[in-house]
Amino acid sequence: MTGDELVRIPVRDDQDVFAMRKLGREVAESVGLEPQDQIRVATALSEIGRELVEAGTDASVAFLLERDALLVTVDFPAKIGFRSSDGVTLAGRLVDHIELDPAEGRISMVKRLPQGRKPRLSAEEIRARIAATTPTTALDELRRQNQELAETLEEVLQLNTELEETNQGVLALYNQLSEELEETNRGVVALYAELDEKSAQLRAASDAKNRFWATVSHELRTPLNSIIGLVRLLVGPGGEPLAAEQLHQINLIGSSAETLLSLVSELLDMAKAEAGRLDPQPSMVDLVALAERLRMTLHPTTGNDEVRLTVEISQAPQEMMVDEVMLTRILRNLLSNGLKFTEHGEVRLEANLDATTHDLVFTVTDTGIGVPEEHLERVFEEFFQVPGPIQVRSKGTGLGLPYARRLAEALGGALQLTSVAGSGTTATLRLPYRHDGAPVVGRVLVVDDDEEFRATIRRMLTGFAAHVDEASDGLMALEMMTANPPDLALIDLLMPRLDGTALMLRMSDDERLREVPVVVVTVATSRQVPERAHMMISKQGLRRDTLLEAIGSALGPADG
Repeated sequence: MTGDELVRIPVRDDQDVFAMRKLGREVAESVGLEPQDQIRVATALSEIGRELVEAGTDASVAFLLERDALLVTVDFPAKIGFRSSDGVTLAGRLVDHIELDPAEGRISMVKRLPQGRKPRLSAEEIRARIAATTPTTALDELRRQNQELAETLEEVLQLNTELEETNQGVLALYNQLSEELEETNRGVVALYAELDEKSAQLRAASDAKNRFWATVSHELRTPLNSIIGLVRLLVGPGGEPLAAEQLHQINLIGSSAETLLSLVSELLDMAKAEAGRLDPQPSMVDLVALAERLRMTLHPTTGNDEVRLTVEISQAPQEMMVDEVMLTRILRNLLSNGLKFTEHGEVRLEANLDATTHDLVFTVTDTGIGVPEEHLERVFEEFFQVPGPIQVRSKGTGLGLPYARRLAEALGGALQLTSVAGSGTTATLRLPYRHDGAPVVGRVLVVDDDEEFRATIRRMLTGFAAHVDEASDGLMALEMMTANPPDLALIDLLMPRLDGTALMLRMSDDERLREVPVVVVTVATSRQVPERAHMMISKQGLRRDTLLEAIGSALGPADG
């Protein structure tokens, strides 16, 4: 425990919970927290106090003043086995940091002061102010809570009129303290529903855009191919002789049609990528042969004898399990970009095995014009092109690099650029290296309410797991497990409806599920490893090798 203790009070019954809530609000005000943060601290304390009183145990709460934050600790007997619950979860959303240590019998909460602000009063002044306050009654505290709620509702109505009906319902139900917390939870659920609705609208808009791209691309390809075919008939052998100016103009038509066809093809590829229809089909690929084909295909297209195209694969494994078409498209795109923007020197493709991460690393290095630092990430935005004289002369759509990155992610890898303007560019493609076609594990179930994190895990498991299923909460996961038990489950602890701890308890009660290996992947790594879990790893900075090592350990020698 750090900081200067301001006051400590016992928590034994409902009256103490009222006193704890009022004291929390007054201390928060004294240290300089904003009115809304004062209410958040008070509500977090009442949530935890209510659950401790319901558990039938004595507890105590202490307030401590730190340099830039208010620290609140709640101590209770460790023997009662108090675990994470809805109240603790809600409290965690109201403060900046919360930590539950059942073994020590302590809950610690931190609410930071606004940036750059120091405590309004000193510790001695705050103690004196608290000592001068009068005890509160349940009716007084309820009246104060209703006043706080009315003020909050006024602000919310100004920000979002869509929540007016829900807020009015909350205001009516706040006449009874027991219904206050229930209605607060309803408000949270309503907010989640609205966010889900907005997400669905965004997904629908994205799907509509992808359908438009795909439809237009398909419809444009036929007339464009016809134009190109007719141009070739006009200028090819057997055609009617053409005047020089006619030949020049028809060649311009053909060149423009081919450029437009290339753009249409790239749009169609991007539509497929955004629609999630990139389904890798791994096979054993001869990397040396693939690199040599790229060299032979691209070198004649440079039209510049002052630029060398070199490939060096001898230091890397000669074969790997990967989707050959996707890998070829990525490397062809990177090499084409290097050749396009290099006027003197070399474009070089190399491949090496990273023994630390067990990734196969492809690098495409050129001695070209380079990319300014402020544009290194923007080049992965669709249709963006770095401004400059060479870019003006070179034909391009700005879709190649975004598409290459999506292909890399579909293969479970990553694509990055490093560059110095005027000194060349290095593109680095990292792919998980596998040299055989047999997945290590059959079916993996990823249970997490973060859709983006589930997608990241799915990419990391490419080639390692035969099937990856996803569930957004514990109840959905339980239904999926009951219907089809997985070979391994990756479970987050903090989830709506049914959290990870409760899910693992349900699994232990089911004969078919109690033997399923479990790896906990969570931000709350300060907790003890749950008894049901085989391993617990942190989401922060999670790497593929760390994840696969944890899964292998959970599966055991026989399965890994």
